[in-house]
Amino acid sequence: MTDEQGTPTPVDGIDTGTPHSARVWNYWLGGKDNYEVDRRLGATMEELYPQIIDIARASRAFQARAVRYLAGEAGIRQFLDLGTGLPTANATHEVAQEVEPTARIVYVDHDPIVLAHARALLTSRPEGKTDYVHADLRDAKTVLREAARTLDLDKPVAVMVLSTLGHVADSDEAAALLRSYLDELPAGSYLMQCDTIGTPETEAGSEEYANGGAMPYISRPKEIMATFADGLDLVEPGFGSISLWRPEEPVVGEPVDQWGFVAAKR
Repeated sequence: MTDEQGTPTPVDGIDTGTPHSARVWNYWLGGKDNYEVDRRLGATMEELYPQIIDIARASRAFQARAVRYLAGEAGIRQFLDLGTGLPTANATHEVAQEVEPTARIVYVDHDPIVLAHARALLTSRPEGKTDYVHADLRDAKTVLREAARTLDLDKPVAVMVLSTLGHVADSDEAAALLRSYLDELPAGSYLMQCDTIGTPETEAGSEEYANGGAMPYISRPKEIMATFADGLDLVEPGFGSISLWRPEEPVVGEPVDQWGFVAAKR
């Protein structure tokens, strides 16, 4: 809900005086579900690291391209979107069901502000279905139990973890988190993952972001991020800047410092 100026009306139980990662991301994407405190931090980050806007938009574009690939060429009919964030254009269910109307999508987040907007994620086509699970993605057992109301976990599922693992500071813990989902899913399932790689610029941006009051987000060396696909079969073109993952138009400018992959479980 927004007021006449386009600023969201405060929702009970949500802190509007502290920057919030989902709302800052929404600001970078040009959305209206953010407050002045989010816009201030977002603008500061833009000055320090101008590529952040390109990263936010490239992440959404990568998500759409990868979902189209999975719903189309790969034949995936089930998607588990972990760390959903605020609804925006080209949401997972919109893209997947445009390709395959029977696709089923479960969104997962534990943030009260995402819960407040969850209705926008439940506008499924009648042939398919969407659901929202309000839970911490680190609790794979609970998430999978709740997701099973909508998804058949005996059949392949595409697990999506986009711009989210940077909030898990320990790399071993982050890798174990991904495995806690994939280990419970059958062969033919997929992992779609991306995050910002470590460079002097992104590391300075991460420090400023945390100092600004938002939940810390770390950028990892690409060599470490590549290990998140260990034991999986990478879909071409493999692991690299998401700007270069099956672009639909020629890439203009430098590829963004957000790297990722789509990979299949054997």
